Amino acid sequence: MQRRAQLLEAAQAVFVEKGYHSTGMEDIAERAGVSKPVLYQHFPGKLELYLAVVDVHTQALVDVVESALRSTDNHKQRVYAVVEAFFDFVAREDSAYRIVFESDLVEVASVRERLDWSLQACTEALARQIVLDTQLPIEVARLVAQGLVGLGQVSARAWLKDQALPKELAVGIIGRLAWRGVGGQPVRSAESAD
Repeated sequence: MQRRAQLLEAAQAVFVEKGYHSTGMEDIAERAGVSKPVLYQHFPGKLELYLAVVDVHTQALVDVVESALRSTDNHKQRVYAVVEAFFDFVAREDSAYRIVFESDLVEVASVRERLDWSLQACTEALARQIVLDTQLPIEVARLVAQGLVGLGQVSARAWLKDQALPKELAVGIIGRLAWRGVGGQPVRSAESAD
């Protein structure tokens, strides 16, 4: 288990640095400090290794968004927390966001399915919470949630490119923008929530 984690960490670093197509198994083995046969004992090929890396980081994105949703009972603070979750994800030192948002292997169905799954899982978690917090039907909540997911990830990536603003300020700006849309929806009263 520890060896697998070591190999995934090395693979992720090399895939981020070089991209899928320019990475060889020997590059990953060298980064991990193991022989190629050891690498092949854990992963039958480069695609399987890449998919394992994608799985780790797509799940990490979903986890950070779900954690943001659970971080407060305040509807407005929850919207800001979700926006901040996307900024935190792209600001990670390991640049894992590149595997999720900028994969150079999206034409492969198994990769595309995993990437789509992560954004859909984030959208569904948000939609469920929006339904609990507002009077919106689930179909409308899904659309609002999709907009928030798109706004969060695109804004966070744009901020990361130049970092002209401190992260807290950028999160506040995008959080206000998102809240003006989400907060404008009819709120479910405590009586109607029962």
